[in-house]
Amino acid sequence: MIESTMQDIKELSVEELSAWLLEHSWESYRARQISRWIYVRQADSFSDMTDLSQSLRDVLSENFTMSRLKILKTESSSDGAKKYLFRLNDGEYIESVLIPEKDHFTLCVSTQVGCLQGCQFCLTAKNGFTRNLTKAEIVSQVRDIANELKESKPLTNIVFMGMGEPLANYDNLIQAIDVITNSDFGLKFSTRRVTVSTAGIVPRLSDLGQDAQVNLAVSLNATDNKTRSMLMPINRQYPLEQLLEACRNFPLKPRRRITFEYILIRGINDLPDDAKRLSRLLQSIKAKINLIPFNEYDGCKFKRPEAADILRFQEILLKNNYTVNIRYSKGLDISAACGQLRAQHAEQLTPSDA
Repeated sequence: MIESTMQDIKELSVEELSAWLLEHSWESYRARQISRWIYVRQADSFSDMTDLSQSLRDVLSENFTMSRLKILKTESSSDGAKKYLFRLNDGEYIESVLIPEKDHFTLCVSTQVGCLQGCQFCLTAKNGFTRNLTKAEIVSQVRDIANELKESKPLTNIVFMGMGEPLANYDNLIQAIDVITNSDFGLKFSTRRVTVSTAGIVPRLSDLGQDAQVNLAVSLNATDNKTRSMLMPINRQYPLEQLLEACRNFPLKPRRRITFEYILIRGINDLPDDAKRLSRLLQSIKAKINLIPFNEYDGCKFKRPEAADILRFQEILLKNNYTVNIRYSKGLDISAACGQLRAQHAEQLTPSDA
């Protein structure tokens, strides 16, 4: 299948689209009209944009695409979680996961095809890194799934916790966040409901605090440098001391806290001493903690802790006055591990599929 080589119009900011229109002898204010059609009205083609002249719609069609991501496969869980496998124009694959909450949905969004961070517990990392996603590919995950859900309970929360390290694709991430949170001509998500998760690219934390007003989640997963460096190679470049100092300096709006994600792995980081060290490490940071029992997958050397050990770890943190949630994975009866559906499908592809 030959994909179009024209630029996806979602790659352009409103300012860039305004400049393009002026260059081609059209009124610059049309850029906002076009953007509202794309993101607010969820138009599927330029021909839908009925308050634009036919000649302008023709010009846009001749110069840009506005396609949706190709959904290659979905898996639905008995608990309501839904995993999407998207095929990109170059034949690569990414995943997004829709997570049901009581009265809304949360969408877990990918920012890269694969990941370079090499975290030992992560299936995405084991499948290697191909490239960064473009701004349009990031935004399209949110736009397309929000459109699919328009007749059901709303999609209100966005978490950049899917495939890839968001801060390693920084420029495209920030541009995508601008569209997702724009209340005029974008997707109109509240910044309070958008979270960026990082393995700890320390120099980008201060940038994020200045460039976006979103929530920060830090994948911590260990309380000493030796263990964290074994689990997460990025710790060799940015050890715990640097990471936690950057978190202390991260600008937070009133009543906001940094979320520390802590994947509990049996015999590695789930002991009472780990919980006590975690309490001490975070005591000078406005923090809340998500404990995530490890989600096992085929071929992985790590194991999920026993239920009693999970609760004991939580209890120690609670006694030290932390807000602590145990975040049990959704979709355990489907390809729940991040990158799992992509890996399975890549193995099954025939030449005609690719």
